[in-house]
Amino acid sequence: MRDGGRARQREQTRQALLRESRRLFATLGYGAVGLSEIVRAAGVTKGALYHHFDGKAALFRAVLEQVQEEVARQVAATADAQDDPWERLVAGCQAFLTAGTAPDVRQIMLVDGPAVLGWAEWRAMDEAASARHLTDELTTLIEAGTIVRRPVAPLAHLLSGAMNEAALWLAGSTDPRDLAETRAALSRMLEALRDG
Repeated sequence: MRDGGRARQREQTRQALLRESRRLFATLGYGAVGLSEIVRAAGVTKGALYHHFDGKAALFRAVLEQVQEEVARQVAATADAQDDPWERLVAGCQAFLTAGTAPDVRQIMLVDGPAVLGWAEWRAMDEAASARHLTDELTTLIEAGTIVRRPVAPLAHLLSGAMNEAALWLAGSTDPRDLAETRAALSRMLEALRDG
C-alpha cells in the first residue's frame, strides 16, 4: 500500500472511531461506554485506537471538540443569515440555546463535557469554539452605537456564561416549555443592552 493509501486508511479509521464513539457517548453517556465497545463498533483493534488517541478521555475530547465546532458553525450560519447586526446577535444567541437541546449535543457537550474534562478545560474549549463570533458581533454593535459603549470582553463573558448556564439547565429539563421561556428571557436580557 502506498503512503497515500495508508494515510487514507488511517483517516478512515480515525473517522470511524470518532463516529462510533460519538454515537455511543451520545446514547449511553461517557461513563457507560468502554473502549472494547468503541473498537467493536468501529470495527478496529485497540491498537488502532491507541494509534490515534491516548485513551478514552482523549477520544472523548476529540468528539467534544467536533460537537462544539458543529454547534459554533450552526450558530454562526444562523446569525450570518441576518442582514441587521442586532438581529445577527439575537439569532446567534437563540441558535446556541436551541442547539443545546439536540440529544447528542446535550449529552456530549453539556452533561459529560464539563464532568469528564473538568470545568476549566471545557470552558477553554467552549471559548475557542464560539467566543470570537460573539465578541465580533458585540464589537460591531458597540461601534455602531446600538449597544452602549463598554468593554467587550466582560460583556462577552457575561453573555456566554449566562447562555452556557441556561443550556446546562435546559439539558436537565423535562418541561418542554422551558426552552421557549428561556429563549424569551434571553431576548429580554439582550434587549436591555440596547442603547435607548
